[in-house]
Amino acid sequence: MKFSDSSSPDRMGTDPLWKLLLEFSIPAIIMMVFNMLYSVVDTAFLGWALPDGSGVAVVTLAQPVMTILMAFPMLAGQGGSALGAIQLGRGDKPIVERTLGNTTFLLITMAAVVAVIAFIFIDPLLTLLATPADIWDQTRIFVQIICVGSVFQCLGMGLNNFLRVAGKPNLSLATSVLGTVMCIVFNYLLVILLGWGVAGSAIATLLGMCCGMVPVIWYFVAAKAAPFHLRLSCCRPELRLMGQICMLGLASFAMQCAQVVTSLIFNEVVTKYGAMDAIGETGALAAVGVAFRSMMVTFCPLIGITMGAQPIIGYNYGARNWQRVLDIFKMATWLGIGLGAFFFAFCHLAPEVIVSLFGLNGKLADYAANCVVIMSAFLPLVGFQIVGSNYFQASGQPIKAAVLGLTRQVLFLIPLYMFAPPIFASWFGYSELLGVVTCVPAADILSVAFTAGFVAYEVKKLRDLRDGRRTEVSRSKTGVEV
Repeated sequence: MKFSDSSSPDRMGTDPLWKLLLEFSIPAIIMMVFNMLYSVVDTAFLGWALPDGSGVAVVTLAQPVMTILMAFPMLAGQGGSALGAIQLGRGDKPIVERTLGNTTFLLITMAAVVAVIAFIFIDPLLTLLATPADIWDQTRIFVQIICVGSVFQCLGMGLNNFLRVAGKPNLSLATSVLGTVMCIVFNYLLVILLGWGVAGSAIATLLGMCCGMVPVIWYFVAAKAAPFHLRLSCCRPELRLMGQICMLGLASFAMQCAQVVTSLIFNEVVTKYGAMDAIGETGALAAVGVAFRSMMVTFCPLIGITMGAQPIIGYNYGARNWQRVLDIFKMATWLGIGLGAFFFAFCHLAPEVIVSLFGLNGKLADYAANCVVIMSAFLPLVGFQIVGSNYFQASGQPIKAAVLGLTRQVLFLIPLYMFAPPIFASWFGYSELLGVVTCVPAADILSVAFTAGFVAYEVKKLRDLRDGRRTEVSRSKTGVEV
């Protein structure tokens, strides 16, 4: 078999799929872990520097804000890169530069709006976060610094998605690793050595993101070998094109926004039931927050698989190569299940090791380890759900992707948080606070069943297209499938 040039994105339509999936997914998995480490590093350094748990509580409270900040680069970045991959599959390479330019315009605009809002509405925001009075000022400082510098995160994370479309998954990984490593270095300098506390941690996070952003922009602006470039003329806003980008990024954005609402309710119920528990409010936010963040870290590699598969699915979907779409979808699904099983085993065999990374000790560490075991009950099946729901974004079906992305959190997890903790507590014979924790695996299994129905129908559709029993793919006015 004659393969395409290893530096060309066209190889996504010719090279062996397992080779492509591993080549694109492994760097994406590592990259997602390193991206999530921004939050983990903040938590860990503040846990070591402030052993009373106040620093960890601040980061737990700020998690909804950090989640919504990730939503904007996912809206424009993943939407733009998904559209760009489909355009490359159709042979429309010149328009990819316009897509890249309009994505950049969207990212900068979003970051500017976030910075303004962070100063005007900070007090109502902290109230919404259920911030206790004793850590109000610390949380205010952390949130404002992170929001003002969000342009580094928007551009770095958003445009990083296009590196995989350009056939550069390893460069995508390298920029993320650089950002996270520098975040660790700056956290050690500002938090541990200089003792700047939560302010130092927030500044260190922004400096790390800036370090990861610079090489991404340099590649698309200055690298002659890049298959498409970031040009000022292509940054002129085009409403129709930005609509396409946002439609394809809608699922990721909606999922992140739902995560924000979920985190707010999570903070409320953890604070409520923590006050009723011997562990107390701040202790509950620290211990359960660490377990919750640990689960987010395990989800990151699963999301990395979908990010690696996305340009391959999009390219071959655009090229109408249905058998390759079926094959890569199946491979990604099995890889997601296998990786979920690995993390399930790790969480159940060594939860104390995971918790120890966050600087907790004593009863808080034991409580957090127990929460990790409960929350990870259905991780293998979560791998299937994440790959299945994200497939629809990669193939240009934003409405289905958004629906599946929202089911776990909006349809299942939020109602469970609000009503189920006392029920689970009575069923399993433990406190309402652990009932909150049990809501996570309950939502997982329900969302897996819901996703399975969509996946079964999609596989049948792809087989019909492959065998000629269906000849057209319906598309909306924005140019993406509906």
